[in-house]
Amino acid sequence: MKRSLLPWLVVATVLLLLFPMAAEKFYLQLVTKIMILAIFALSLDLLVGYTGLVSLGHAAYFGIAAYTYALASQAADPANVWLTLPLALAASAAAALLVGALVLRTSGVYFIMVTLAFAQMAYYFFHDTRIAGGSDGIYINTRPDAHLPGLDLADDLHFYYFVLALLAIVFALLAVVLRSPFGRALQGIKANEHRMRALGYATLHYKLAAFVLAGTIAGLAGYLAAAKEGFVNPEMMAWHQSGAVLMMLILGGMGTLFGAVLGAFSYVLLQEWFSTLTKHWQLLMGGFIVAAVLLLPHGLIGLHRLRIKSRAPRPEGDGD
Repeated sequence: MKRSLLPWLVVATVLLLLFPMAAEKFYLQLVTKIMILAIFALSLDLLVGYTGLVSLGHAAYFGIAAYTYALASQAADPANVWLTLPLALAASAAAALLVGALVLRTSGVYFIMVTLAFAQMAYYFFHDTRIAGGSDGIYINTRPDAHLPGLDLADDLHFYYFVLALLAIVFALLAVVLRSPFGRALQGIKANEHRMRALGYATLHYKLAAFVLAGTIAGLAGYLAAAKEGFVNPEMMAWHQSGAVLMMLILGGMGTLFGAVLGAFSYVLLQEWFSTLTKHWQLLMGGFIVAAVLLLPHGLIGLHRLRIKSRAPRPEGDGD
């Protein structure tokens, strides 16, 4: 995290902490949804923005964790969050480990297409399996129980702060990881994998570790989404879900944690606004993203960089 962005991060955190005091129920649930998607976007940013692995199948781990929670909740109602959450994370991590061990032997467009293929396999598995509810999915009667005094996840306000706390933890975790030698190695692999391999780094192991970590964090987002919405269906792991979170990164700015969060908020809020203007809101959204890519190659976070450059002192004699 760059020091120039630290004040903005503090302001954003304070606003999110104070937001429920003035928000109606609809907006409280909307921001909760956005924060869950921000966790999802952070997980993909670790792959795309910092490791250079563009995946179109990232929603598979999002959906696998959601289905794991939905199936586990049928055994106990309400489910224990401290049992079902680790179970869901373990399921998404195991799936990421299995898929990553296979797909990371490819690169470039082949990697993109193979990740998409595995995600579609997961989609049709849950779509055509009766135990998973088929195309109708599974309804979840209650949110998980935290079994802690003063914390009732069935209450929207408590669930909001629970999601906010997890978002802060994920953000801090990734910030620490990316500043570590492991994170520096990932960025080196993105810049020049051949050179990193020549220096003695086992790049495949590093990429696999990043792939599993990203899949696990995506699983956390899927678990929270299932708990919030009260149902799961195969559409949670469809290719367009992976495409949507990739758009969030493009809009906010890849390769920056703050950009991933900013992209999630911007994407959902623009979607809500455009949908009030016309039923063809996708055209407006597509046009906005195209314009953002052309005018701001670094995403919305690039506005901050332009502001810093505009305030930088001009060299003497400039303009003479």
